[in-house]
Amino acid sequence: MKGKTTTGLSLPHRCSLVAETVESLREGIMAGQWQDSLPGERVLSEQLQVGRTTLRTALKELEREGWLEVSQGKSRRIKKKVNGLDAREKEKVVSLISSSPLSGLNPSTLLLLDVLRRTLSRAGFSMRVHFDKACYSSKPSRALGKLVKNNPSSVWMLLYSKEQTERWFVRNKMPCLVMGSSRPGISLPSIDADHRAVCHHAGAVLVRKGHQRIALVLPKDVFGGDADSETGLKALVATVDGVRMQVLRHDGSADHLCKLVDRALNKKNAPTAFVVARAMHSLTLVVHLLHKGKRIPQDVAVISRDDDIFLDAIRPEITRYSNDAAAYARRVSAAARQLAETGILPANAIRLMPEFVAGETV
Repeated sequence: MKGKTTTGLSLPHRCSLVAETVESLREGIMAGQWQDSLPGERVLSEQLQVGRTTLRTALKELEREGWLEVSQGKSRRIKKKVNGLDAREKEKVVSLISSSPLSGLNPSTLLLLDVLRRTLSRAGFSMRVHFDKACYSSKPSRALGKLVKNNPSSVWMLLYSKEQTERWFVRNKMPCLVMGSSRPGISLPSIDADHRAVCHHAGAVLVRKGHQRIALVLPKDVFGGDADSETGLKALVATVDGVRMQVLRHDGSADHLCKLVDRALNKKNAPTAFVVARAMHSLTLVVHLLHKGKRIPQDVAVISRDDDIFLDAIRPEITRYSNDAAAYARRVSAAARQLAETGILPANAIRLMPEFVAGETV
């Protein structure tokens, strides 16, 4: 799949992929996504994130139902057109913007999107996901303007948003909900784990174990939740004499993360504990430390700020904080529905405290 794909189509639900692909295509036709004919199979396959075999089976079903007509050597022509739909029904769309395609999202986020889509569907809303890195660039105005214009929606949601993207929605007074933590001073409602409290708690756990040199591992592209993480750990460190912390900012690659860790460990006052944002980076760190002959937790302790499904299979079990994806999806769905139906949602930060999983790495 390409890294950048923008589409206004509902994503098919994986447990009944052909049927859901048929439903997604039918919804697109009814909503006027295409005027006279469908795009080619390659484009549709990328937009819907399904394989060609699944897509062709779904297209044949739509032909059988009379929605499409196929002539040799030509594209699939739309036979049925639905006009005169109630404007309010057309607007019952919740659109989510992500900088990564499905293939780039972690399993927990995919599960969250699946639960969220089904929760919104039961309330009468369709959910459309748009993948566009340009909407998360340092100058996203053109990409966001084009996306919003071509995809009328009652609510927009931002997945792991950045400051410039958030400010665009504030300036343009668009109904927007951040799935994550918005930056300080930006008046957008947001729902996220309480990363500040998590890292404050993680620091306290490490201090009780006798650690006085703690490293916080964050990606360079700082999102709101990462800034809160640093604030939370700093607040704890400030209350305990003799405890020091440093922040390691990596570029997202395993090689760079390991290089920074090696550099930190080779210093005189090397960290004896790491608090790591992102589950996959926690796994990278643990494997790298073991490869270097470090005993965990006897030599070095590790706490993952985040959880993911694959961590259940890791031994030693990584100490971490685990969110309830279903509960989070229900909160997001309720907020999106309120914003869609009333146009009003207080610009408050809703923060959920994850469960501490003791694990074996502290």
